[in-house]
Amino acid sequence: MKILTIFTITIFLMVSGIAQQSENYRIPLIGELAPSFSGQSTHGSIHFPGDFHGHWKILFSHPADFTPVCSTEIIELAEMQDEFKKLETDLIVISTDGLNSHIEWVRSLQSIKLYDRESITIEFPLVSDPDLEISKKYGMLHPAYSSTRDIRGVFIINPENKICATFFYPSTTGRNLEEIKRVLIALQTSDKRNVYTPANWQPGDDVLIPSPVSFEEAEKLAKKNNPDLYSLEWYIWFKKSK
Repeated sequence: MKILTIFTITIFLMVSGIAQQSENYRIPLIGELAPSFSGQSTHGSIHFPGDFHGHWKILFSHPADFTPVCSTEIIELAEMQDEFKKLETDLIVISTDGLNSHIEWVRSLQSIKLYDRESITIEFPLVSDPDLEISKKYGMLHPAYSSTRDIRGVFIINPENKICATFFYPSTTGRNLEEIKRVLIALQTSDKRNVYTPANWQPGDDVLIPSPVSFEEAEKLAKKNNPDLYSLEWYIWFKKSK
């Protein structure tokens, strides 16, 4: 009986430990507040989200410095940084290496001419996360997997610091930054105009309005003869953007 009791307690402690560990690595969900953090970066001390109050924000996580796929992504992100500024969006890159390594990596990246373009200055901060504290807060580590090579997440966060979209990529595949920008614009469009965006939507395309809750409500909408609205079915209504 005593042995059984000890065995039961041991199992309970193991399960509790795994549950606690899993909670520490939990990915924050869409609609939740983005976890706050502080750290050292190539632009000095960073306090998130306080330093970025009132702005949209995109977090890009990387497993390590001087990795080939991540290097091309950061150079491409620098090429697009002015486009994101026009969208009132701040870019923050997080990597698990130390600050000195970040500084050397940025210096190297700024000398590279990717796709035969001129080299470019990186104007956004690279935050150091050597203790993996930020990575854990954003669920970018699996509790049973010690390697950091798959810490390649993207979080789009609105001015109220709520997570609006997440992406995760394998170490072999470069992120499509144009797609991330497209999603950002779609989110901003929905936020400003109370509309939805259909499949394969591009900025400037027609948008969707919230669906009528019934066929009868759709008929009432149709009788208003709004020239900016048209339907494909009673539950699919578009609004013209041009």
